[in-house]
Amino acid sequence: MTFRPHLFGLVPDDLVRLLASHGVTLREGEARRVIAHVIQRAEPGFPTARPAPRAVEQAIDRLTDRTPLQVVDRAVDPDDGFVKLLLRSPDGALSEAVRIPLEKPGHFSVCLSSQVGCALGCAFCATGRLGFRRNLEAWEMVAAFLAVRADTPGRVSGAVFMGQGEPLLNYDAVIQAARVLSHPCGGQVKGEAISISTAGIVPAIRRFTAERHTFRLVVSLTSTVPERRAALLPVAARWPLDDLADAVRGYATATRQRATVAWVVLGGVNTGDDEVQGLQRLFAGVPLRLNLIDVNDPRPDGFRRATADELAGFRERLKVLGVPIVRRYSGGVSAHAACGMLAARALGSSPAR
Repeated sequence: MTFRPHLFGLVPDDLVRLLASHGVTLREGEARRVIAHVIQRAEPGFPTARPAPRAVEQAIDRLTDRTPLQVVDRAVDPDDGFVKLLLRSPDGALSEAVRIPLEKPGHFSVCLSSQVGCALGCAFCATGRLGFRRNLEAWEMVAAFLAVRADTPGRVSGAVFMGQGEPLLNYDAVIQAARVLSHPCGGQVKGEAISISTAGIVPAIRRFTAERHTFRLVVSLTSTVPERRAALLPVAARWPLDDLADAVRGYATATRQRATVAWVVLGGVNTGDDEVQGLQRLFAGVPLRLNLIDVNDPRPDGFRRATADELAGFRERLKVLGVPIVRRYSGGVSAHAACGMLAARALGSSPAR
């Protein structure tokens, strides 16, 4: 079978170059109209008022694909309004995307997966217990965004690569998907409203910093105690905390922005004074934003959420850092709409450590 690039994974310049490599001339304005038609309107065919000459459209049909992902399941959490879609790729691979309601009425963000499963095996993550199958391609991430947008009663104004998988282990495809989503002819999401999360792939963080993208970086830290972090996030065994902190410091310096650090709050595990002291040591002088995220672990023997008193005490002690502390609600748990749960259900088994 001949591989055909997917239109969902291209910005106008990419389409111009693709056609030129096959001897077909496509003007820039025509390319912009084609991409806008396919991504903004999400229509499979070309309209009567054509964005490009008929012969060029025929070449695009012959040389590219624009098959959407298939929605195979949908879960709605009645408690918080999170909606998760389970999506099937042409090869049968399953991935997830989540519609997240924002504080501004009628506005939503989309949480996107970057891999089918995940190889990192974080102890508190359902996806990590599914194992790893493959990377998602850029077009699949854009197609997931479009599927959620079509299911949204309002405006999708943000995107986060924080679903299944480690985005920075699929770096090129994630950046390309973010380019499409932020393009004026693409998803029309502002670059600064797109966040890319990582569990701490230090070389990729440094590359991201050097490339000066407008997208935001979120580093999932969760513990500053080396042995504890290595047990919770096995990737920590490869890159020491000091190296990770140095990469975060470099990012904050280069972008002149607060570096966002995500902290999955595990009741009785990572809310002690030792963690506060570790944050002080690692990030002294670094402008930070600390996002506290509730853990979602449905297993009877799994990690528990911190009690209200435990969380309040932790937040109070964190004030010594002098940085913004935001509690990010982790939603969708009551409808299997938290990360990895819907895919595990579709595969016929609950995730097991």
